[in-house]
Amino acid sequence: MGDWDLTADVELLAAKDEDIACALARFGPPPERRCAAGFAGLARMIVFQQVSGASGSAIWKRLEAGLGKIKPANVLRCADESLRGFGLSRQKSLYLRALAQAVEEGSLDLDRVHDASDDAAIQEITRVKGLGVWSAQNYLLFALERRDIFPSGDLALRLAAENLKRKRKPLTEAGLCALARAWSPCRSAAAHFLWHYYGCLRDLAKSGTRPKARRP
Repeated sequence: MGDWDLTADVELLAAKDEDIACALARFGPPPERRCAAGFAGLARMIVFQQVSGASGSAIWKRLEAGLGKIKPANVLRCADESLRGFGLSRQKSLYLRALAQAVEEGSLDLDRVHDASDDAAIQEITRVKGLGVWSAQNYLLFALERRDIFPSGDLALRLAAENLKRKRKPLTEAGLCALARAWSPCRSAAAHFLWHYYGCLRDLAKSGTRPKARRP
């Protein structure tokens, strides 16, 4: 954790995948995106579930301002009405409390998670209600900076991969997972790059600029 080089791994991907190389030349490298490890990092995964990045950031800022510090004791002391007032849904408020309780009582040992293998860490995290595989994978990717994580259930990654690889039919989660195997052991960099690529395509669409025709 902490010594993963995103830029180097993106360059490795470009060296073996011509589509990534072309997109990298056009759009440049992805920005580095990180979040804190520990309880706050997992809480952030809950906040950002199924909302846009802008909405998640707004809720997170209100949560930080309201709690003072994102830690289990503060969450458990906070009234449900206050949590919802920060923008959390009733369900996410319950999930955040479940996470706080699990960390407080020790049923989720974050030190053990940090030292575990990728699969074991995901298994530990997903025992907590409200933290599924997508959340666990994103925690390993953004907070623990594991090198070979690919959240194949992420819609933006799927749409980006469909465009990058010129797929005529929508990719399933299993299909995306299979496609991503070619990017191992740099799948975390592939995920970062595809999110960046998706954002660039979205910005082009908003501006009314049509993407350049790509070879068949």
